[in-house]
Amino acid sequence: FGIMGIILPIPLITLSLYLLRLNLDFLARLTVSTVGGLLILPVVLSFITPIADPSTLGGGYGGGFGAYLHQALDSTIGVVGTLLVLLLAMFAWLVYSFPSSYNMFAALFTKVKASADILGEKINNTESNSGEQSPKSEKKAIRNTISAKVKDSESKVTDTDNDQTTEIAEDESDSIDDIVIKEDSEEPIKLTIKNTSEDEITEPIVEPIIEDNRNLLEVEECKNGGIITPMDSEGDIPIKVNQAEPEDDKYGFKVSITGNAVIDSEDGLSDTKIEVNSIVEIDDDEFDQSIFDPTKELSSYILPPLDLLNTAVSKINVTNEELKENTKKIVDTLGNFNINIVDIEATIGPTVTLYEIKPAPGVRISTIKRLEGDIALSLAAHGIRIIAPIPGKDTVGIEVPNKNKEIVSMYSVIKSVDFQETDAELPIVLGKTIQNKPYVVDLAKMPHLLVAGATGQGKSVGLNAVITSLLYKKHPAELKFVMVDPKKVEFSLYSALEKHFLAKLPDEEDAIITDTQKVIYTLNSLCVEMDSRYELLKKAKVRNIKEYNSKFRERRLNPNNGHKFLPYFVVIIDEFGDLILTAGKEVETPLTRLAALARAIGIHLVIATQRPTANIITGTIKANFPARMAFRVMSGIDSKTILDATAASQLIGKGDMLILANNETTRVQCAFIDTPEVEKITDFIQNQVCYGRAYSLPEFSVEAKSGSDDGESRTVAQRDA
Repeated sequence: FGIMGIILPIPLITLSLYLLRLNLDFLARLTVSTVGGLLILPVVLSFITPIADPSTLGGGYGGGFGAYLHQALDSTIGVVGTLLVLLLAMFAWLVYSFPSSYNMFAALFTKVKASADILGEKINNTESNSGEQSPKSEKKAIRNTISAKVKDSESKVTDTDNDQTTEIAEDESDSIDDIVIKEDSEEPIKLTIKNTSEDEITEPIVEPIIEDNRNLLEVEECKNGGIITPMDSEGDIPIKVNQAEPEDDKYGFKVSITGNAVIDSEDGLSDTKIEVNSIVEIDDDEFDQSIFDPTKELSSYILPPLDLLNTAVSKINVTNEELKENTKKIVDTLGNFNINIVDIEATIGPTVTLYEIKPAPGVRISTIKRLEGDIALSLAAHGIRIIAPIPGKDTVGIEVPNKNKEIVSMYSVIKSVDFQETDAELPIVLGKTIQNKPYVVDLAKMPHLLVAGATGQGKSVGLNAVITSLLYKKHPAELKFVMVDPKKVEFSLYSALEKHFLAKLPDEEDAIITDTQKVIYTLNSLCVEMDSRYELLKKAKVRNIKEYNSKFRERRLNPNNGHKFLPYFVVIIDEFGDLILTAGKEVETPLTRLAALARAIGIHLVIATQRPTANIITGTIKANFPARMAFRVMSGIDSKTILDATAASQLIGKGDMLILANNETTRVQCAFIDTPEVEKITDFIQNQVCYGRAYSLPEFSVEAKSGSDDGESRTVAQRDA
């Protein structure tokens, strides 16, 4: 293969790096590209630099293989034929191996074609209008025409190359941007289609792991202003101070200087000099830390990669005919009730298309709202929802389900820029909105989430989406889950994360809580944890967990006084209605305390139930759950209980949901994650270095339970304290 043999080690090195994250598509493309390069490039080099004696194998840059194949092609199809074959083979190899090169070739071909067309037009114009146009104006016209054609062609190439999430089949006779609904007595109504293409997506950034090393430390500040700069652990350590000897520094450890020193403490650090002949004695555990890093104990932990998820992404396919048909039916139905429409704008989503209509002046909004049933009848579709008016706009929204619905994959929303670049404390991505944008929220600001939906409508998948989002963004030292699963099968896959992400009572065997009595103990234990955390915040003189952890990271809190880094807790309870029916007040009392008080100290609740009736979702619980996620429910009464509106009973199911957050209701198609994907994620995390055991919650003793109505409990250790 000659010098092109250097290609061979590349796939071996790449394969060794990606062996633990094997991607079959990538491996197949890499293999085909490598074999193709070894077959084509030596022949090209042999063609460019022929040798005097082709029969001498191993000669020339193309090696023996290149020389042999070049000789065979040259003797068979000649020099010109060999050149054409090599050009075609090189073009195919470049486009397959480097897909981005297609844009370069397409743009080059477009410019050449446009120049040829203009040259032909110029010749024709010259023959027909010779002498009628000045050379200067002729050049200007030709230049403008070339520019316009090249720009138009490049835009077509770009539109074709971009990964659009909306694919609309257009007829040759009627462009989708010019859909006009004609009426006999009224002016034509034009339908405008919004661009719902997905934002650019990026791979998650994995920062390199840097091992701690005392020799890498450059500057360490002390309380009295001194600076210690160790240069070489084997030689002398130069030290600069502006006082005689450093005392206790602000991080809680002492720095002492031994040996003979000459001190010159004049106007500042720039003039201060100390000569030290012996070493500095410093606490080894604290020396190399200026900022506390809670992830240091598991510094080798790697966030799950994207290729663990199903990378197949389906596309929206809404045809031109479907849009025109729905628009005409909406206009005809409203026209039958003497409601005139000025303009219509359509926004295509994964499962629902939003038609924004602008009624003529003088039309009552309540009149359109009352026609919800008539519009649903004319469109012969279930799941019609009217938003009258759309918040912040002067239009009325009509949501119509698509005939061909898209399955929103977890891969597509996890990979989005909105999720990868979010700075939220507890980011969760639930799916895609009607605008085809990922719906990303911060659970820490919600601060609790109430989930409701009938059986089979996507409630459990929504809980898996919440858990997966947090696993893809948080380190085990920063987040702990408490999972309650009365059905015993929904969260069983996450038991593999026990020594990484789960928290439980000290004496419990299973980290996933399935027994009702243990649920009561765990919730009361969380109340004890909540009270102890509030005591720490009181001592630290801060108001929330974010300020406390920031102060602890900066080593402004002494661990000897009981301070410690506080991870976030996310308590996920499935089938909450079953717990209320079996335990009643024993579950409701501690849960109400947590919902009312735990938000400031980093304990957040996610509760799911099948039927949000008033005896299950009480007024006190509902008041502390401002964020609600409603899948399809069976009756408008259930919808009113969860959302204070009847809209949830009009959803189409299979992940279609309404989210009430920040006083706004948003329709979202929930992201789908399957059981094999969850298994891959849990296996990937389980096979990494872990803690010795699960995170221990405070002990809760039934005998220590006080007789107060609030159900507060104290441990033996608390009583002794």
